[in-house]
Amino acid sequence: MKYNRVLLKLSGESLMGAQSYGISPEMLEQYTKDIKAAVEAGVEVAIVIGGGNIFRGLSGAAKGMDRVQGDYMGMMATLINSMAMQAELEKQGMKTELLSGLAIEPICKEMSRRRAIEAMQEGKVVIIGGGSGNPFFTTDTASALRAVEIKADAILKGTRVDGIYTADPEKDPTATKFDTLTFQDCLTKRLKVMDLTAFALCEENNLPIYVFDMNKPGNLLRVVSGENIGTEVK
Repeated sequence: MKYNRVLLKLSGESLMGAQSYGISPEMLEQYTKDIKAAVEAGVEVAIVIGGGNIFRGLSGAAKGMDRVQGDYMGMMATLINSMAMQAELEKQGMKTELLSGLAIEPICKEMSRRRAIEAMQEGKVVIIGGGSGNPFFTTDTASALRAVEIKADAILKGTRVDGIYTADPEKDPTATKFDTLTFQDCLTKRLKVMDLTAFALCEENNLPIYVFDMNKPGNLLRVVSGENIGTEVK
């Protein structure tokens, strides 16, 4: 395996599937089957999911809502998605541990590095909700923080495109894909891989980011096995 321990970052929007909001049971089932295949291949997996399919703090702030209150609402949205992912993984026969930047008994325990690593070593899929537990930070930043904490080999950013392009391939048919990039390349070319806080945290800790198409069944296992099907930033 190319990676032994990974943090899989998924957007909340990815769970919508063809819906305009909420959680698609079909997408949830597909993702959990792919995660199960990676774990059964011997990879330790932690997951951070955004909450944009339910509520986005920045959108609330743009409409006049208090930013701090909006961000906490967004954190709660990530927990709803995390609970859905936990339920589906357990339905598939997987053992899980739900942790959170916000401790909410009896739903989940508070995130701690030791707790997360011990759970992964026991073969559990660790799902980390609640963002960083602090307002003003995105789930991109939370995923970078958690990946550094658990000493992940890489952040695997599952998207609906198969890597990083010179432009948005869904809007520009002439856009070309990068196989590998350096952190400096991304800054120079102004490629929006993750937000700048998350990006800086990854660069400072030499944590690679691998962007790939999570919507194609089997791709997660291909990535952890070392197939070059996306774009690696390191």
